[in-house]
Amino acid sequence: MKNFATKASEKLNWIVERFVALLMLLLVLDVWLGVMDRYIFHWQLPWPEVLARYLMIWAALLAISAGIARREHIGLSILLDRVPKFLRRTCLFSVDIFTFCLFAFLCWYGIDFANGGSSRQAMIFDMTLAMPFAAIPVSAAIAALQVLFVAFRDQGQVMTHTNDEVMQ
Repeated sequence: MKNFATKASEKLNWIVERFVALLMLLLVLDVWLGVMDRYIFHWQLPWPEVLARYLMIWAALLAISAGIARREHIGLSILLDRVPKFLRRTCLFSVDIFTFCLFAFLCWYGIDFANGGSSRQAMIFDMTLAMPFAAIPVSAAIAALQVLFVAFRDQGQVMTHTNDEVMQ
């Protein structure tokens, strides 16, 4: 199970990181277009700022799962470094359970939120807000799945000072 969880976590993280990189590339291009529009060409495009907002929301929320995959949350590291080694596994497991529940809750209620966005309009794009609002349940589901993979991957291992070192 540990090997499956490790490979699944790495594969999911690989996909998410590339998608976030693509979103960030689009965000940079969009912001540059907005800058060029405002200060050079004066086209008065109404959509670059709104598109940048939606791209940033999606990128930031999806990037959460990448931090989970690497256990790069600074609060978790500080907490675990202060806990005696014999309690670290229990503490980490408790945090994983809490984190999974949080993201599962967010996903469940985020679905209703995204559905509510289907009745609201983004006037600039002449579309509903379902797609921008879907960032919440989609990213929460991916994060919850990544928490499960990481919990199974790290089962039986104890975290040390750094995220890269894991003692058997």
